[in-house]
Amino acid sequence: MGTTLRAIKAHPNLHLQIIATGMHLDPRHGNGIESIRREGSRIDRIVPWPVESGRKLSSYAAQTGHAMAALASSFETLKCDIVLVVGDRVEAFAAASAAHLSGRVVAHIHGGDRAAGQADDCLRHAISKLAHLHFPATKQSAQRLIRMGEDPWRIRRCGSPGVDGIAAAAASWTQVARKFPGLSRRRFALVVQHPVEANQALEGRRVRDLLQAVTRSNVDRIVIVHPNNDPGSGGIRRVLDAFAGDERLLIRRDVRRSLFLGLMREAAVMVGNSSSGIIEAGSFGTPVIDVGPRQKGRERGRNVIHVEYGPRRISAALQKLWDGGAFLRVRAANVYGGSGAGKKIASALARCNLDARLRRKLIAY
Repeated sequence: MGTTLRAIKAHPNLHLQIIATGMHLDPRHGNGIESIRREGSRIDRIVPWPVESGRKLSSYAAQTGHAMAALASSFETLKCDIVLVVGDRVEAFAAASAAHLSGRVVAHIHGGDRAAGQADDCLRHAISKLAHLHFPATKQSAQRLIRMGEDPWRIRRCGSPGVDGIAAAAASWTQVARKFPGLSRRRFALVVQHPVEANQALEGRRVRDLLQAVTRSNVDRIVIVHPNNDPGSGGIRRVLDAFAGDERLLIRRDVRRSLFLGLMREAAVMVGNSSSGIIEAGSFGTPVIDVGPRQKGRERGRNVIHVEYGPRRISAALQKLWDGGAFLRVRAANVYGGSGAGKKIASALARCNLDARLRRKLIAY
């Protein structure tokens, strides 16, 4: 359970309700429902999101509409007052739209960020315009929300919940080694590559090029986590399945958050285009090679090197980090904050007045 959900659950004036949808229901990404329950959380409603929705853009849009209707019905049944969403995923957009149009208060974490993704940047800012309360992670993001016409009194900069208590949340090396046999500390690469285009063939070629570069580098082993369910992800998964027989690769469809953080902390280098490399990895000083345009526009720390697609470019970046026996690391520092985000968000939610002033929005300029 994340620190925000834990803080909400513990607050005497708040009642936590959880609706599960999206990738949590997709068996290709593990068993997200059971993972939530194992962490001690009760799931109050499950909103279907068919596996096929990640194959092409038209089905993605249609399933978003179906989910929006089901979410609105769930909110009504649960009688929730505030709907809390995070980031820029299409599931968050569906929830924010359904909540706003049904007269509920929308609270948004990580608004004001920039990241190209597929439709991520547009969806994030659309959610911000639907939201009544904003919890941006950084000063730049808070200022960007104000420039979008959001009232300053709606904005509470709390830092990123993703880095809140991150050191304590990460699995120990003993736990990591037990689940990923054959790894040596700071001698393996962690790879996470998500699609940027709906073109499955193109995304398959891109991840093949990336793996070609990483397998030729100075790491002993490579841990690969499957992509999300964005359109184009099928092409990446097919390539990963084709590499499954390579003994240097440890490929997983899903990794529990604590183990993923432990892998990130102990990796020699992280390669791909996951936001976790931009937001969380700085807390460990892990070097990151950010590939392609998916995270374009995000604030980032000194541990991140950006390269465009192509095995030669990725290989050159890996070589740049290699220091004759080990990969270079930087001092752990994170532009997205430190600790306390979860408690700050829960406290702000408990204090807010659910009155007409909060619910009625008007662009500030």
